[in-house]
Amino acid sequence: MAAIGKIRSWGPVLATVIGLALFAFIAEEMFRSCEATGNERRQQVGEVLGKKISVQEFQSMVDEYQDVIKMTQNRDNLSEEELNQVKDQVWQQFVNNTIINAEAEKLGLTVTDEEMQNMLRAGTNPMLAQTPFVNQQTGRFDVTQLTKFLDDYKKAQQTAGAGEVAEQYQRLYNYWKFIEKNLRQQTLAQKYQTLLGQCLFSNPVSAKMAFDGQNQESDILLAAMPYSAIKDADVTVSDADLKAKYNEQKEMFKQYVESRDIKYVDFQVVASAADRAALMKTMQEAQQNFQAGQVVAEVVRKAQSQLSYVGIPVSRNSLPSDIAAKIDSMAVGSVSAPFETRFDNTLNVVKYIAKVQQPDSVEYRQIQVGGENADDAKKRADSIYTALQGGAEFEALAKKYGQTGTKQWLTSAMYERAQGIDADTKNYLVALTTMAAGETKNLAMTQGNIILQVTARRAMVDKFDVAIVKHSIDFSKDTYSQAYNKFSQYVSENKTVEQLEANAKKFGFNVQERKDLYSSEHNVAGLRSTREAMKWIFDAKAGELSPLYECGNNDHLLVVALTKVHPEGYRDLADVEETVKQEVIRDKKFAKASEKLAGVKSIADAKAKGAVIDSVRQITNSAPVFVQSAGASEPALSGAVAATKQGQFSAEVVKGNGAAYLFQVLQKKERQGAKFDAKQQQTQLRQMAMQAASRFMNELYLKSEVKDNRYLFF
Repeated sequence: MAAIGKIRSWGPVLATVIGLALFAFIAEEMFRSCEATGNERRQQVGEVLGKKISVQEFQSMVDEYQDVIKMTQNRDNLSEEELNQVKDQVWQQFVNNTIINAEAEKLGLTVTDEEMQNMLRAGTNPMLAQTPFVNQQTGRFDVTQLTKFLDDYKKAQQTAGAGEVAEQYQRLYNYWKFIEKNLRQQTLAQKYQTLLGQCLFSNPVSAKMAFDGQNQESDILLAAMPYSAIKDADVTVSDADLKAKYNEQKEMFKQYVESRDIKYVDFQVVASAADRAALMKTMQEAQQNFQAGQVVAEVVRKAQSQLSYVGIPVSRNSLPSDIAAKIDSMAVGSVSAPFETRFDNTLNVVKYIAKVQQPDSVEYRQIQVGGENADDAKKRADSIYTALQGGAEFEALAKKYGQTGTKQWLTSAMYERAQGIDADTKNYLVALTTMAAGETKNLAMTQGNIILQVTARRAMVDKFDVAIVKHSIDFSKDTYSQAYNKFSQYVSENKTVEQLEANAKKFGFNVQERKDLYSSEHNVAGLRSTREAMKWIFDAKAGELSPLYECGNNDHLLVVALTKVHPEGYRDLADVEETVKQEVIRDKKFAKASEKLAGVKSIADAKAKGAVIDSVRQITNSAPVFVQSAGASEPALSGAVAATKQGQFSAEVVKGNGAAYLFQVLQKKERQGAKFDAKQQQTQLRQMAMQAASRFMNELYLKSEVKDNRYLFF
């Protein structure tokens, strides 16, 4: 009993321990849940209408778009700028598609499979003309070609397995699925836009008003009191004035995406005098070796030129532009002194070896001849060559050796920009470009022989055999190290934005400013490889300084200070004070001008008050009139003139952008040749309504709670 009593006495303690254990368990699970949610959020590229897209999904869409571009443009890769454009297009497409799909779902709009089939049968959609399934005779999309391809693809999958279908076949299938998906989405968007456009009606009355506005011309006598004639010093602007005008125009200052202001120092590392001297020594040695008659390929290789020497004459447009310009002033056989090209930051030496005339295009056919060894191949090739010389048919002999022997074209563009070719390829190209039309040659190669026959040559052009030593004027490791140490010391001495600016002059740096940087931009200060700096900027607090960033083409050093954050919403009055102040000044100058023109009932009275008088002709309500004396376009004046009858004087002073105005309408007439056609005008108004409806996307975007986090990943 004593033991039981003792256990009971520990009851409150045990209850507390058990409660704490349960709380710890629940808290741990909650922490894990929050951590999982945080990890998921960190992997999100963005969000539209609550629909999230992960970095993996976005990258997959980018890869798909890249593959399409590579296939349609026959490209192996894209530049960084082109890839950034692809990412922007993919993001915009994701946003637009998500918004349209949500709106279409509310309205019950869809694109059925039957509609898709009808579009394919019609074959008129411009997107279909971009596919390989185009009839070469009609130039139009041919659905039978598509059907045949899809059947062949399906059979190939069943035969070889989905993972073993030929790569080209698979790429073409993926390309078609991309087109099909975008065609369906495009059609859905067009349906939505058409439905929206049909909500905007026209009628004969509005058609007549629109016609009159476009075609009724007015000639006036104009009295202008330009604001520029009133001194700014004569206008007093108070804080209350600024605040009142700000509140009046507040909607103009609303921003829908956060932006940030920065100050930064960007220092580009360049070659030192010692670096340039060392490179000049190399270039002078190359010049001397060229002049001494050394093997040009070895001279180029030894000098580590950016351009190799292949020993084949090339057309002028295949040479770098600076080299092409240089040889214009050189004689064949001469060697240039080292010269600098600023636009590509290089030193250059050129040896002008020869100038020849060769065809830009060559039509040829060939038979490849192999054998058990080189002698066997030569023997067979000699036999074929002899037969051809004796009048044998080329294609018949080719078929005997399992080849077609069909004619094909070689153009200069196919080989002239090659950075390096082997000996066999060089001999092959030299033979093709120097053989006469109708000539046949037995060409010995490392792996056998080739019987070549040139059948036609076109467009004889000048070609140039030029050896080029081109070398970037690069900085050395020591130069970069010195620059890095100096910049690092500068960064370490700054703890505030004020210090960043104060110390810049001491170190010889320049502080630059950028206002309203958005996270959707791809770089800072126009520099490549600044993603880490972008991430810092949109994670930092105002007043903070970044670490040192190495960026650009590994030749820039960067430090950033975040000076201000402009959150989503209305800009502060301080941010837009200058804009608001100019509006207040204009209002006050108009008030002074109006006061001066008070009681004026004629042009003569206005002139007596100091107004500038001018005649203005052919004013319509379809476009704002430009007033020369005020130097401004004046839509308010155009509207006031349209509402005033012929012969009448304006009822009140018109507030313009550049002046206060009074006027007298001298004449109103319809534009010569204009004839009202109610039906035609209503059609025109409907078209304008459709154009207005096409701007719906911006309104929907603003209500879609779009979150763009791409800067964190790309």
